[in-house]
Amino acid sequence: MNDTLRNASAEVRQILDSAVDTGIIILNAEGVVTAWSEGARRILGWSEAEMLGQTLARIFPPESGDALLAEELSDARLHGRGGSEGWRQRKDGSRFWAVGETTPLFDGNASLVGFVKILRDRSEQRNTELRLQEQTRALEILNRAGAALARENNLEKLVQIVTDAGVELTGAQFGAFFYNVVNAAGQSYMLYSLSGVPREAFSGFPMPRNTQVFAPTFEGTGIVRSDDITKDPRYGQNAPRKGMPEGHLPVRSYLAVPVVSRSGEVIGGLFFGHAETGVFGERSEQILVGLAGEAAIAIDNARLFEAAERELQERRRAEDALRQLNADLETLVAQKTQELQQNAEALRQAQKMEAIGQLTGGVAHDFNNLLQVIVGNLDTLNRNLPQEMGRLRRATAQAMTGAQRAAALTQRLLAFARRQPLDPKPVDANALMRGMSEMLHRTLGEIYEIEIVLAGGLWKTEADPNELESALLNLAINARDAMPNGGKLTIETFNAHLDEAYAALHAEVLAGQYTAISVSDTGSGMDGETLARAFEPFFTTKAQGRGTGLGLSQVYGFVKQSKGHVKLYSEVGEGTTVKIYLPRLLSEVSIEDAPEVLPVPEAATGETILVVEDDFDVRTYTVESLKELGYLVLEARDGPSALAFLEDNVRIDMIFTDVVLPSGMTGADIVKRAAELRPGLKALFTTGYSRNAIVHHGRLDKGVQLLSKPFSFEELVAKIRDVLDKAS
Repeated sequence: MNDTLRNASAEVRQILDSAVDTGIIILNAEGVVTAWSEGARRILGWSEAEMLGQTLARIFPPESGDALLAEELSDARLHGRGGSEGWRQRKDGSRFWAVGETTPLFDGNASLVGFVKILRDRSEQRNTELRLQEQTRALEILNRAGAALARENNLEKLVQIVTDAGVELTGAQFGAFFYNVVNAAGQSYMLYSLSGVPREAFSGFPMPRNTQVFAPTFEGTGIVRSDDITKDPRYGQNAPRKGMPEGHLPVRSYLAVPVVSRSGEVIGGLFFGHAETGVFGERSEQILVGLAGEAAIAIDNARLFEAAERELQERRRAEDALRQLNADLETLVAQKTQELQQNAEALRQAQKMEAIGQLTGGVAHDFNNLLQVIVGNLDTLNRNLPQEMGRLRRATAQAMTGAQRAAALTQRLLAFARRQPLDPKPVDANALMRGMSEMLHRTLGEIYEIEIVLAGGLWKTEADPNELESALLNLAINARDAMPNGGKLTIETFNAHLDEAYAALHAEVLAGQYTAISVSDTGSGMDGETLARAFEPFFTTKAQGRGTGLGLSQVYGFVKQSKGHVKLYSEVGEGTTVKIYLPRLLSEVSIEDAPEVLPVPEAATGETILVVEDDFDVRTYTVESLKELGYLVLEARDGPSALAFLEDNVRIDMIFTDVVLPSGMTGADIVKRAAELRPGLKALFTTGYSRNAIVHHGRLDKGVQLLSKPFSFEELVAKIRDVLDKAS
């Protein structure tokens, strides 16, 4: 049979070879090639000479060639026809989609002598079918996603649907939707959904920044598609990693599409990646553009839905609140009435304390002038009495001790009246308490347990540290007196926030942040009546001679003058807690003065001091003391007489003036005029209390020098010399 076919006429051979789009191959009964048409050569690449005597296994994929050929010949023997569609391989190694059919050849005795195989290249048709299938699949995915997006109003679920669909459509290994939210640094974006890989694959890495690669997507200026993003000139330009961080998912193929709302707002971006190169083509880009459009519409709709839901919820809440208001109107009116009564009571209490403060402040001022005369003259007596007059010197010393105790009482009265000049500085309450710990142990004694609890991260405050220590010491002494048989004193620091609601119920309290110090004891406690009067000056529950009643009033005045708040909590038999709230210091700038120069008691030659004092006795003592030190002294009782000296061409090195004066001019007015007439002239103020002439908002004006009445001879010497020696 083979010889017959091989020796066929030239016409038959010409007919076989004319079918150039069809390969015709003759095999013997063992499956060996015995004839090879021109069409077979054109389709497969091997010539007839190369294939004669060979099997057809080489035209099948190498991993399954022998098995597929054996199956095809077996089907031809048993069923009269064999073959199938599938991938076949050319001589150059390329693959194509083929349709083949093998039929048996028999001789006249019906014996199998060989096979005829007809082979056609159907790659183009196959590619068309695959494209149609892919388009159909893409349409199904888009339709499915579109239907899901139309039903979904939850933003998180919605973008997850879009991301999953994008991965399925493009064949990406993973996809992500980054919502366009700018962080505090102005460049970071939040991961909103992830598909194809677990969230942990991204959780260890920072969010993408607005770099050259990401900017077109987040800014909505264009699509970025790259067969190999690592070769993109925009890639790896940003420190510190210069590309993907170590351990990041490998990305070579890259496709990113912005998601833009109807209003033109860039909502975010869809990002897809693959570890292999060349995965995403133009078709992938076109599909994702459509998907991003659907996502934008769905997100806009979800936002509108959420806004509508919020509006409905607000309306429902308002309606519920109105119904509740109507239902509870009587209760609400009663509550408001009670609040108004409480506020009125708090206001009456504040006005009462203010009135008492004004009275005590005025008394303290006048009393300080009297004490100045007493202290000054006792000081003079003490300096001039001979040593042999021991009895008189002891009497003078005892009188001075009494005067100093009286001065301390007036200082407490001024503190309650909020008229003592404070020198506030940044204070670390923790450090202050650590410094006071040993003194508190010594003051209270061994039968008292003291616990000091210091808060971590405590805010600083601005207060007069000496007055704060004095206030805390007063509280500790009060606590000791409330525990005559011993007990426990607990001092605690903490940060506090007094809100608007609290401030509304407490007169003079400003809402805000405070540094707080709590002092608690386990003593006898106070009943309601005692609690209401606890801050009043001279009010005390102690036995006669055991206390002045000024301890808590001094604490009250100091805290209020420092713009703070003080609160008492007490139960009979359980103990008392006093909480001091001082405003938080927001600036860390130190305002401490430089170390002062040691005082020099003697006057320099010709140094002249203008003393301005309306109280004759105080002025007389001051002038005599200064003359005793060697100073030349000019006297004035009020502003006009002082100005007469200043306008005259007489030497004046310093003004020493009372703050409160008659004739319509204060000491501050005189010093201000002196600065105009004699620039650089030094000034020292003295006062029993200052009102607001040189002290504003409870604080000594910057650069002002003050000597509080009553003052001793030594204090006068030191302060005068100190002011004169300070550089202008």
